[in-house]
Amino acid sequence: MTVPPSDFPPGDEPGQPPEPSGPVLFTPGAPAGPVPPGPQGELAAEWAGRLWRAVEAGDEYVALKTVRDALDAGLEPESVLLDVIGAVQHRVGVEWAADRMSVAAEHAATAISDRAVAALPPQENPEPRGRVTVACVDGEWHALPARLLTEVLRLRGWQVDYLGAQVPSSHLVSPLHRTGSETVALSSSLPTRLPTAHAAITACQAAGAPVMVGGAAFGPGGRYARVLGAQAWAPDARAAADRLAEGIPLPAGGRPAGELPHLRDQEYTMVKRSSRELVRATFSGLEKRCPAMADYSEAQRERTAEDLAHIVDFLGAALYVDDVGLFTGFLGWTSDILAARGVPPASLLPGLDLLDEQLRDFPRTRNLLARGREAVEERC
Repeated sequence: MTVPPSDFPPGDEPGQPPEPSGPVLFTPGAPAGPVPPGPQGELAAEWAGRLWRAVEAGDEYVALKTVRDALDAGLEPESVLLDVIGAVQHRVGVEWAADRMSVAAEHAATAISDRAVAALPPQENPEPRGRVTVACVDGEWHALPARLLTEVLRLRGWQVDYLGAQVPSSHLVSPLHRTGSETVALSSSLPTRLPTAHAAITACQAAGAPVMVGGAAFGPGGRYARVLGAQAWAPDARAAADRLAEGIPLPAGGRPAGELPHLRDQEYTMVKRSSRELVRATFSGLEKRCPAMADYSEAQRERTAEDLAHIVDFLGAALYVDDVGLFTGFLGWTSDILAARGVPPASLLPGLDLLDEQLRDFPRTRNLLARGREAVEERC
């Protein structure tokens, strides 16, 4: 597989599992980068603790007052955004994963965080640097981290066109011609969005705009960003702002990213096209192999179908970037989530076996399923 030239750091060999909870740029519940050392870091930690208590209690009034008080106490606006609001959002993700916070509570907490960003008073802008477009790739609904990046860039003097969540590639390119943005920053937290991210990267480059990406979707060290041909990747919002300040040129000749040679075997295309049928057939097979499913409630049946759909989606994403670690990392993470909710990870194995039976003519896919089974068995 050929990898386009870029300015990414070395290392991060394919095959290593992704890090869903690691420090990434635009991920829901992810930290926004290292906390500054010294008094500012200590002050940020103190105010993050106060904001967490307000968010945990669902008290929007106290939360908004907390971020304003943090500014009055001398905390820099960028630190309020990243080390207070961003740190609290990271903790929200951790609490949800550990089953100590419901989905409803997580959504309420995220809404409060979004309001907290909006409530920060405007700051005096430094000398203008240039124009950047920030957007989430099509299908990506987690917009808060991209919003945090937007506000950091504005603090540093950039004019930012913030397009928000789930932006189709065609809608992303149109504003570039109108605004003349020099760079596009794309956000994605879910690896299942990598094919659409690739389309967005290619479209932006064809329009003459280099692309920087961030988020857990692009893997540790941004290795999937390299595969998809992005010009730059950043591990957190501060690094993203620093990287933009250096300038991000298009590749020589201004050509957009090309095709991925491993996709010529059509395995990704076939799995993607048949995903609904795969889920239906696997669900039907589970009903025959697991008599206990006869007593499932409607909600349990829906959840089982959703889990199978996630497995097929991540299987497709791993095929798209040709990385076993993407699939095994997802199954390992899912096993841990299930265990935190009292569900044995071994419950995933029959579904993997049924998928393997249906996809016996696809060698790359079967290898992924076999390695995925190993990853689950290690946690049983």
